[in-house]
Amino acid sequence: MKYRLLGQTGLYVSELCLGTMTYGSEGFWKVMGGLGQSAVNEQIAYAFEHGVNFIDTANVYALGQSETLVGQALRELKLPRDQLVIATKATGVMDEKTPNDRGQSRYHLFNQVDASLKRLQVDHIDLYQLHGFDPLTPFEESLSALDALVRSGKVRYVGVCNMAAWQIMKAQGLSAQKGWARFASLQAYYTVAGRDLERELVPLLQDQHMGLMVWSPLAGGLLSGKFQRDGSGPAGSRRASFDFPLVDKVRGFDCVDAMRPMAEARGVSVAQIALAWLLSRQVVSAVIIGARTMDQLRDNIAASGVILSVEELAELDRVSKLPPEYPGWMIERQGQYRATPPVHE
Repeated sequence: MKYRLLGQTGLYVSELCLGTMTYGSEGFWKVMGGLGQSAVNEQIAYAFEHGVNFIDTANVYALGQSETLVGQALRELKLPRDQLVIATKATGVMDEKTPNDRGQSRYHLFNQVDASLKRLQVDHIDLYQLHGFDPLTPFEESLSALDALVRSGKVRYVGVCNMAAWQIMKAQGLSAQKGWARFASLQAYYTVAGRDLERELVPLLQDQHMGLMVWSPLAGGLLSGKFQRDGSGPAGSRRASFDFPLVDKVRGFDCVDAMRPMAEARGVSVAQIALAWLLSRQVVSAVIIGARTMDQLRDNIAASGVILSVEELAELDRVSKLPPEYPGWMIERQGQYRATPPVHE
């Protein structure tokens, strides 16, 4: 297992992060996996044994069950807290009947941090993330609340998920102006078949020296190589019943076709090639792997040892290339006159 710095922090995290969306069976989240305590314990023990020091969860996953299962697993396995980086999130609806049990108000964030700490059975959260955009709460309120949580010691670093580049940059600017804790990382969707964040978000991350945590790196299983162009796939798979995240399926299957011979030549799965492509991207701090079975987890963790050649990366870049979009193509065109340093003869 390799370790990477989380953005501009001095914090090393394993390049593969254990995702926990499959933990718990409350409500809608059952379709994600519905794993119970024994399965959770087995996954966390295996991941830690193989060098994974980074665990990502959220208060809304199975409405708190995921955090509870993770916390109990850490307790039962007696894993060393100082060797783990635990990340969780808040924003989503925790109670449909309670109007303030959602969003990014100071009220909600303070309440949810305490609730997450209790469920996780820890005294601090290493990375606390806003789980999306709240159109009602002013950024100043949310950011000042996060800063207060960092100063209190309940939270070590703060991050953000699923926001537009302008929203993140506005938040970073406000935090710099006020002297508040800045976002250390962005958690976002990114795959070889879904490279949309390269248009605006990747340049932002590079400019602001933020880390990138990738969710759904296999596009909800589409890039596992187990699905066909006609839509057929493994019975009981999540993608078959929950077609998410959105992906250009033609491009996705073109990527699978290109990755399959690379996988066969190495005797590994197509999924490992898809994960290896992400791990080759310099902007990526960690790829979040969430598994329903131990076989999936073992296969995903093995991707850490797969290195793609320059030629293979070029081929995957070719088949997955985004179509030109304004203003990107115009910025690139106009920037060419500065691309080559002047020469004096």
